[in-house]
Amino acid sequence: MNNIDSLVDVLPVLCLASASPRRREILRQMGVPHVFASADLDEALQYGEMPADYVLRLATAKAQLIYSKYEPHSSVAMPVLGADTSVVFDGQILGKPKNLSDLKHMLGLLAGRKHEVITAVAVVNPSSLRTCLVRSEVVFRPISIAEIERYWASGEPRDKAGGYAIQGLGGVFIRRIKGSYSGIVGLPIFETAELLTASGIPLWRPEL
Repeated sequence: MNNIDSLVDVLPVLCLASASPRRREILRQMGVPHVFASADLDEALQYGEMPADYVLRLATAKAQLIYSKYEPHSSVAMPVLGADTSVVFDGQILGKPKNLSDLKHMLGLLAGRKHEVITAVAVVNPSSLRTCLVRSEVVFRPISIAEIERYWASGEPRDKAGGYAIQGLGGVFIRRIKGSYSGIVGLPIFETAELLTASGIPLWRPEL
């Protein structure tokens, strides 16, 4: 199933408020058949907003947006999962690099230092909203300018928060992590499983 219109009769069914292939793969790993829909909303940081509050607000807003779109047209309200991940260095959120210069700045900040990756998850269903917040620490090794240029040429950093993907080519920059690997990827397995179970969505189901 690959879109929000592909509703099924067997319950429970989850809708992922994201088209992220990484989050979809994690849900498949957990045995949760799902549909998905991109949540198009304003992701601008609000004045004075802390990174943890920001990711929690966006994860919740994504889930609520998609839920509100299909719920009035469905005889059975489908639970919706929203998630958001931010890379944070020295209290500042690092977004997606716009160009090579931007990537050099971001990885220059992270190289040889530690930073935080914060992921929030929200599950909305007809009777509740459940959320969680997961913080992980990532330590980078030093990175040369030549490596940053080759990494940019690979195409991988262009749509990645903080300019790197731990599960991809950027994994070579990482000396160690403390926390949730899957949370750094974009969906923490342990905490997400707890939210889904509490929302009545069983794990390890075959694809429908």
